[in-house]
Amino acid sequence: MKIRPLQDRIVVKRVESETKTKGGIIIPDAAKEKPIEGRVVAVGNGKVLKDGKVRPLDVKVGDKVLFGKYSGTEVKLDGEEHVLIREDDVLAVTESAS
Repeated sequence: MKIRPLQDRIVVKRVESETKTKGGIIIPDAAKEKPIEGRVVAVGNGKVLKDGKVRPLDVKVGDKVLFGKYSGTEVKLDGEEHVLIREDDVLAVTESAS
């Protein structure tokens, strides 16, 4: 399924957290917290400002982002869980050190 979010909305696929700690303890599903990290799958055109101009989004498809734990709306696309959030809910874009 192809999806195109409107305005400043972003579709994010959560990145699964580790099921085992560094010490080797396995974490059961009931004790896991929702991941606050995800990969951007789709972005809208941008935020419409008061003067009618559209400001493009700072994030792009493929970016790895951090967002609020209870942000957005959970949706199921092609059987996979995604989160639909506004750009304002994105706390940071993570970059790998090279």
